This record gives sequence, structure tokens and C-alpha cells, in this order.
Amino acid sequence: MKSGFLPRLDAALEASRAALLRERTVSGPWEGELSTSALSTATATVALAQVDPETHRGTIRGGMKWLLDHQNEDGGWGDTVLSFSNISTTLLCWATLHLSHRHEGLAMETNDAERRAGEWIAAHAGSTDPVDIQRAVVARYGRDRTFSVPILMLCAICGRLGEGRDGWRRVLPLPFELAAFPRRWFAALQLPVVSYALPALIAIGYARSRHAPPPLPWRWIRKLAWPRVSRILREIQPASGGFLEAAPLTSFVTMALASCGERDHPVVGAAVEFLLASIRADGSWPIDTNLATWGTTLAVKALHSGPGEPLPEADRTGLLAWLLGQQYRTVHPYTISPPGGWAWTDLSGGVPDADDTPGALLALRHLLPSGKLDDDSRSAVESALAWLAGLQNRDGGIPTFCRGWGALPFDRSSSDLTAHTLAAWHAWRGDANPKLAARLERHQREAFQFLDHQQQSDGSWLPLWFGNQHRGDETNPTYGTAMVMLSLCRLGDHDVISPSRLREMRTRGLAWLLAARNADGGWGGGAATPSSVEETGLAVDALAAARLAGVPLPTAAEEFDAVLQKGADWLIKATSGGREFPVSPIGFYFAKLWYFEKLYPLVWTTSALGRVRAVLSC
Repeated sequence: MKSGFLPRLDAALEASRAALLRERTVSGPWEGELSTSALSTATATVALAQVDPETHRGTIRGGMKWLLDHQNEDGGWGDTVLSFSNISTTLLCWATLHLSHRHEGLAMETNDAERRAGEWIAAHAGSTDPVDIQRAVVARYGRDRTFSVPILMLCAICGRLGEGRDGWRRVLPLPFELAAFPRRWFAALQLPVVSYALPALIAIGYARSRHAPPPLPWRWIRKLAWPRVSRILREIQPASGGFLEAAPLTSFVTMALASCGERDHPVVGAAVEFLLASIRADGSWPIDTNLATWGTTLAVKALHSGPGEPLPEADRTGLLAWLLGQQYRTVHPYTISPPGGWAWTDLSGGVPDADDTPGALLALRHLLPSGKLDDDSRSAVESALAWLAGLQNRDGGIPTFCRGWGALPFDRSSSDLTAHTLAAWHAWRGDANPKLAARLERHQREAFQFLDHQQQSDGSWLPLWFGNQHRGDETNPTYGTAMVMLSLCRLGDHDVISPSRLREMRTRGLAWLLAARNADGGWGGGAATPSSVEETGLAVDALAAARLAGVPLPTAAEEFDAVLQKGADWLIKATSGGREFPVSPIGFYFAKLWYFEKLYPLVWTTSALGRVRAVLSC
């Protein structure tokens, strides 16, 4: 390592750890701050306008003004203020601004913004004709109607697809009556939406059937199904009123019901309360309320990546109690998920998933040293390990929410979740009871085989929940490869069926990370994409983990270490020595909705610098 690097590293690590600790809430965990969203703001604005444009006039106008103030220079809108314009969000915002012409009390000067947006849409969809709009939306999402149908519905409500029934006929129908079947049948029914979109299936499907009724006998069937399905919708609405704690999904459900005479439906009242409670001071809405559980587990892992113990014992005890308290102990009413998992948030709208559950288990590994498990902690850990095992698909991979829903991309097994789960199983298998440990060994081997099959020809892995807007296909192999490598570096030859395959997978993954490095020493989402703090932190973390694990390197050790130092140096400079953490929109929040999170550059910088310091301590 070059002279003077170690003092810079130590200073930056200390500063980044201190900055991360300052982000804790008064009660102890990390709440973070999700990006404000043009998409959320547009959908919430339309929802409130459908419910009561007079009562909510000020809020609606505030949302429209925010959209006017944050239109991109090219005339479109992206999901965040740092995002490129995209067809989905631009259509939603363009349609929302049309409210100024449809409600006298909402009149604003929107003509210029609408014209510019229309030009952007015409350039990317062919025209602003309803036929071209529908074609462009369907083309973006393919068979998955989770988001294409809500977009078209909002456009119909705002008059952008034509008036009345003509506009609604452009909205693809959704078979909401299928929600009346037992939910354990849903995977077999091959619904046209993903597992977490049941509220949208119900509300939008019903609204479409009311505005553009289907032929007989389907009209009768759907009319008879509505009372039961309506009750189901209310039963799955969380106490907060917000489905998934997400403004877009909650807004789509609200506007759908309100548009077809259901303004007094109990779901609408609770949803409106959620939307009004979620608005930010500038008149906008975030993509979701918070990622408190996810952010807390990321922070705990980051603080323990290097030498030292930055958390006092009292803080560790408090975080342990908080984290254990977030575990689901009953069947979830939404997905019928059994007890044992964690969601991304501590709020009622969360759903247990296979990224937050392994994240919680790995954080607990730091907070619960071996040999110090009481009965309650052991029960929590073992139920989570078994929960993940029960979620594993037949292909060996791990999906997000529900086993067997493989028809649509966001319900399929994914490399990032499978790697995260594999790491959690490996971390805790030695503490599990013998029967569970034997079961996990089999599941672990199947997960390894899935990752083997998913490795791309260039050595990378692709994630499900993260992307990069600078890549044409919007994938993020840097995130995916780093996550898988962090998992594979935990494994020994005895953990896999083929040690030679493990060595080859790791070597190819490391080689890809080295080749993807930019000339400035940092990483983006892949080769020739701008370096970001998040992606550089992830890549450096994975490379340092490989060095610590002593895995065979694809290059000489001196050359590898030079890359590692240059990456750490890039982070130190980009964060002003661990004190400033610029964000990038690399997160996907369902159906490729982009977001950024304030904690991401902070936790991944802290983790990377800590692990590099651990390498130098060996």
C-alpha cells in the first residue's frame, strides 16, 4: 500500500462510522430517507382529486406545482429528481397536469409544461394518440400488468385516453374476481400481476369493469364477486392505510375506487389519511414511507465490517430488542406468509421478504455472539432460517415474497436474494438444531447450484432490486456480482457439492469486478458507466472480502491490492474523507420504479472502508 494511505483510511473510516451513527433515530434504529418521487406525487395528486377536489384543493395544487418545478429539461420526468425521463412517469405527470383543465378549482398555468411533455412523449411513443400511448406502456412492461394497467387507468381518469368509456377501453382488464379464490391458489392461477399487487388487481379490475363493462356472463360474475372481493380488499389494508406503505399503490387503489362511485368505501378513507400523512413539506410524496428495518440491518453490518466495536453494549442490546421485535410472529394477512420473516419497514404496511429476512439474520449474527442465544433468540433465528427454506423455489433460487410465483420477472428467483439467503444460512447453520441444520445443508447446496447457473457468460450476476440508468438494459451487474461474491467468500469447500465450481465462480466474479472498474478507480453499474459512491463501495467491499477469505485471485496479489487501494481512495475523495455522501438512483422499488436512499452511500462506504482496514490488519 502506498505511503500515507493508512492514515487517510483510518480518518475516513472513523468519520464515516460517526456519520452513520448520527443517522440513528432517537429510539435507536436507522430510518433513512427515501427519495421524493415525481411518480408518487402525480399518483397521490390524482387520487385526492378523484376523492374530493374541493376539500383537498390546496394539497392537489401543491402536488401539481411540485411537478411543474421539477420537470426535466427535456420535457419529461424521471422517478426521482436525479433520474432520466422515462415514458411511465412522464405519462403520469402529463396526465396529472391535465387536471388543471378538468376542475375549475384546480386551474393553473400548465400549458407550456404539458406541451413540452407532449413533445417528449411523441418522440418516444410515436405520438400522444391513445393508441400509441397504450402501445408504449404495454411494450415497456410486457406480460406484467402490475404497473401498465395503473398507468393507463390514471391516463383514462385524466382524459388522456379519450372521454368516458372510450378512454377506459384502453385500460387492459384485470380479473379481480379471482381474488375471491383461496390465496394459496394464486400461484397456480397465473395472475397477470405480481404477488404484492393484489390490491391493484382488485380495485383497478373492478373500476375497469364498471367503466367499460365486459360482455355477459362475465358482467354478472364480476358483479356477484364484488361484495366478497371488496371485503378482502379491506381485510388486507394495513392499519396505516397505506398498501406496502407506498404512495403509488395506495393512490392507484384510491383513485380506482373513487372513480367508480366508491368514494365512501372504508379503504378510500383510510388510504386518504395515509396519503395526507405522507406528504412532505414541499408538496411532494416519497416512493415509500421508510426502509427502517432494511436500513438498520445494513448499518449494523457496515459498522461490523472492520476492526473494533463501534456500538456500545447498551446500544447493541437496544438494537437487538428492536430488531427481534420486527419479526412477524403470525401469518401475514396479505401474502399468507407464515411466521418468521422480516419486512423492509417497521410500519404496518410491510410484507416479509427474502432480502430483509437474511439481512436481519446477518445483523443478528453481529448482535448475538455464538453461545449467547437464549430460548427466545434461538426460536427467532430458527424460525427465520426455516422461513427462508420454505420460500426456496424448485430451481434452487429465492424469490422475494411468495414461492412458486414465477410467471412474472419480479416474482422469480433472483441472484441477489439467493446470495443474501445463502450467506444467512451459512452464518447460522452451526447454531441451528441438528434437524434444521441438516435441512439447511440441502437448501444451501441447491442455492449454490442456482447461483452457478445464473452466472453470466462474462462472470457477472444480475440483481432484481437494483439497476443503473446509464446502462441500456437498466441492469446493475456491479450490485449483483458484489452481493454474490460477498456470499461466496463465506463458503468453504465442504459447503458445496463442487469445490472446483466454487473456485471458478469466485475467480470469474472477481475478474469481472476488476474489468468493470473505471479509469478513475471507481465503479458504476458496469463498465463505462459513471462511478458512484454506492457502486464503488459495493465493489470494494466484495474485493476486500475476497482478500480476507484468502480465495484464489484472478491476478497477482500486488496488482489486486493496488486496485483495492485505488477504489478505497476513490471513496475517500468522493465522500470528502467520509463526511459527505452523494446519492445515486440505483434502487428499484417494484416494477422498475427508481429511487435513491440517503443511507446507501453511507453504509456501503463504511462497510467497504472497514473491510479494507481489516485486510490491512491481517
